[in-house]
Amino acid sequence: MEPDTQSLYAALERMRLIAPGARPLLTPLAGGVSSDIYRADLASAPVCIKRALAKLKVAADWQAPVARNHYEVEWMRVAGAVVPGAVPAVRAEDRESGTFAMAWLDPESYPVWKVQLRDGVVEPATAAAVGRTVAAIHNATARDASIPGRFASDAIFHSIRLEPYLLATAAKHPDCKSALEALVETTASTKLALVHGDVSPKNILVGPQGPVLLDAECAWFGDPAFDLAFCLNHMLLKCLWRPQWRDGYLACFDALTSAYLDAVAWEPRALVEGRTARLLPGLFLGRVDGKSPVEYLQADADKDRVRRIARRFLLQPVNSLAQVRDAWWTELTAA
Repeated sequence: MEPDTQSLYAALERMRLIAPGARPLLTPLAGGVSSDIYRADLASAPVCIKRALAKLKVAADWQAPVARNHYEVEWMRVAGAVVPGAVPAVRAEDRESGTFAMAWLDPESYPVWKVQLRDGVVEPATAAAVGRTVAAIHNATARDASIPGRFASDAIFHSIRLEPYLLATAAKHPDCKSALEALVETTASTKLALVHGDVSPKNILVGPQGPVLLDAECAWFGDPAFDLAFCLNHMLLKCLWRPQWRDGYLACFDALTSAYLDAVAWEPRALVEGRTARLLPGLFLGRVDGKSPVEYLQADADKDRVRRIARRFLLQPVNSLAQVRDAWWTELTAA
């Protein structure tokens, strides 16, 4: 038996989910680059186990503290109280190993949003529901005095978001370096609400009662604009992945933007939109030239399209998300 599997059984024992010596079936699951994820078939019911990795599974040297696993669990507890059903129920946590167990959600009833988008199931209503859910969490936590101290995870957020997406990208674009560094400074110093940090279609299940958010390893009390920009970024990039559905992806961009901004109550919506519009091109460029490039953009021509629009708005920033979206549409339809 592999040592990592043995350690998972030990964690299950410490979490009192199995009796000493019990060895339920563990099935590895496809996931992101930052964790080991397994289905464990317990006697009572299956659960999903997630263990944070110290070194992420990417080509670049990308290290991250495993303590982020605890912040993810705490984010799920907070978010689940704000929007019931928006996260899987947490079953148990083992802080010693950076592991926790959550309810197993059947993929037949909870498809991954990224898979739907890949296969042409492009529903603006889903995007709008995501926007409303994320905004609800931001609204509730912006008014909760217990949140800042509970999620003082600035160092982790810097190591797994700001450095790999923005600062690593700045090293490859010297003329955009000051703009990218300014985005890091603004984002890091804006303290308004509880941020998920990885609102990506791969981390969202389309459940029967609404979206279910996963993988909150980047949970942090900071700038809610990061969550909106991070998700909108994927709507733009998907236009190159499956160009036959680009109109639908941009309709999702519009629906997500509108639903989110309509729900903003913690500050004037123009302020959060402005920070989002300025941050978006940095994240856009980061998914081509940062430490975690999207796997589905391989053609140099596609990468250059991203670079053109991203660099344009980094060097000449705007406060309107519609301006970024419209410029991307023009780029996509250019002869």
